[in-house]
Amino acid sequence: MAIYLVQHGISVSKEIDPDPGLSEEGRNNVQRIAEVAKSYQIRPAQIKHSGKKRARETAEIFKRTLNVKKNLTRIKGIKPLDDVIHFAQSLDGNNSLMIVSHLPFLERLTAYLTTGNPNVTVFKFQNSGIVCLDQLPIPYGWVIKWAFMPNIT
Repeated sequence: MAIYLVQHGISVSKEIDPDPGLSEEGRNNVQRIAEVAKSYQIRPAQIKHSGKKRARETAEIFKRTLNVKKNLTRIKGIKPLDDVIHFAQSLDGNNSLMIVSHLPFLERLTAYLTTGNPNVTVFKFQNSGIVCLDQLPIPYGWVIKWAFMPNIT
């Protein structure tokens, strides 16, 4: 099964809101990417988010658009500077899961899962973008299967 890693949408500035939520552009981009995912019949069994307002709002849009039945879950350990190695050890490749989080966490997690080293760059995320990772049989591990990004240029 796949793991879908989503960087939250563009947020308003911290001067406007100390716990910034999505901007109008951010909501629009998340909705657009969620619609693309829906058109490809992407449907994670569950969506988990960091608890930060912008991540929660992004997760809510994906849940509604993709018609995910399970409630959203706020989890610890996926904030920008959290330990990707510790989190990676908790992943179960048998469940279809969407994780809505932040940079640099998502880029470091992708690097660690695909190369074993969180300090190399294997993919550049964009706000509202999705990277799908798939777990191959042992001894191969995780690979990047596909990505949807709002800006393709």
